Amino acid sequence: MGNISKDINSTFPNHKVKAMLNIMFTANWINSYQNSFFKPFKISSQQYNILRILKGAEEPVKVQTIKERMIDRSPNTTRLMDKLCAKDLIERIACSGDRRVVHIKITAEGLRLLDAISKTNRKDLLENLTEAEASQLSDLLDKIR
Repeated sequence: MGNISKDINSTFPNHKVKAMLNIMFTANWINSYQNSFFKPFKISSQQYNILRILKGAEEPVKVQTIKERMIDRSPNTTRLMDKLCAKDLIERIACSGDRRVVHIKITAEGLRLLDAISKTNRKDLLENLTEAEASQLSDLLDKIR
């Protein structure tokens, strides 16, 4: 099990500073794990998030809706979708009533990729937490925001 003091070889002036640095360190650790996990699938965790949103929607979705539902709301969503489109994982559908509106739909290839990802033995990053601890952690993170 990790220990932030040992992991970064540091001491902290108080528990709030330690907690904030621990959150940042852990977020980077999770991000690094995600990048390594998705690399063989040739997508990023952000692109996976877009595919997951589209699969859950079960119908074409406006680009703005995707941006609102993303975990990492970066300004490069259009570029991420360009890459997914180039890989035939998503499809753009022009709105006949308003040329400014574009709907996005996951393709059969995108669904196959999500299925392949779901069948991969992915490490449970929260395996050391009980359900109650996971709930408490989620509540505490919500409280911070």
